[in-house]
Formats: sequence, C-alpha cells, structure tokens
Amino acid sequence: MESTSVSHEFDPVYDGDSKILILGTFPSVKSREMRFYYGHPQNRFWKLLARLTGWSGTPKTIPEKKEMLLENGIALWDVIQSCEIAGSSDSSIRNVVPNDLAQVLAGSPITRIYANGRMAQKLYDRYQKSQTGMDAIPLPSTSPANAAYSLDRLAESWAQILEVIR
Repeated sequence: MESTSVSHEFDPVYDGDSKILILGTFPSVKSREMRFYYGHPQNRFWKLLARLTGWSGTPKTIPEKKEMLLENGIALWDVIQSCEIAGSSDSSIRNVVPNDLAQVLAGSPITRIYANGRMAQKLYDRYQKSQTGMDAIPLPSTSPANAAYSLDRLAESWAQILEVIR
C-alpha cells in the first residue's frame, strides 16, 4: 500500500476538569472517515473505557463518547497532526508533524499522560516530551491488531487510570 500525506482533521476532547490525557498516534482510515477517534468497530477503546468507568453500555455516537470522556475527567487526542501513512499502519508513519499539546495542558489540570500503545509513547517521547516535561505512561494498544490482549487483560492494564480520575 502506498503512503499518502494526511492531516488530523478533528479537535482534541478536553475541558477544564480533564485530569488525564490519553494519546493515540494518528487516526485510522475508519476514524478519519467518521471524523472521530477510534472509529474502527473492532477497536476496543470505547468498550474498554465504558467498562472501566462504569458507563451504561458502550457509547455509540460522538456526543455520547465525548460525554463519557468529559464526565470522567479524560482528555483525548493524538500525538500527530500530520504525516505520511500507508492506510492505518502506525509502522508506516513518516514525516511527522506533531500536535501542539500546550492548548490542552494549559486548558485543564492534567496530571498524567497515557499513551494508547508503544508507538504512541515512542512518538510522544520523540516529539513532545521535551515541551511538556511529562512522561507518557504506556498502556497496551486497544487496536484489534493487538490480539495478544483480551478485553479482560486490557482492563487489568488500563485500570491504573482510575487512580487519577476517581
């Protein structure tokens, strides 16, 4: 598959009560089509967060997803503003222009940053850690490509976010 140059086209989700920031790498093809985060039906992100936060059912609409995030003090964005990528393959990412996290960090009392997968952490460390002065704590990717992690195993690893948002 050939790489194409693409830009992130939707805003971060956060407000003045966000306590943590979860960063992905860059939206998948499906997320770009839907114009919101974790749009692939097999990605376990929304199901996982609903389970951890005790949300009633998995949110389906963008307003429901935003509501679940904000009611639980969770900000959401991606490391990358634009890049060259082949489909949705994080390993194909080249020519990265990172997002400026200053607006989110200045607009909310975020005390921890979590990376959804090792690639998100690696890219954050390379492009943003020196500006934020904060470590990104890596969490196992919710991507369907991370088949080694069942939903239960993801929940065990991701449960650490509850220490901050509760």
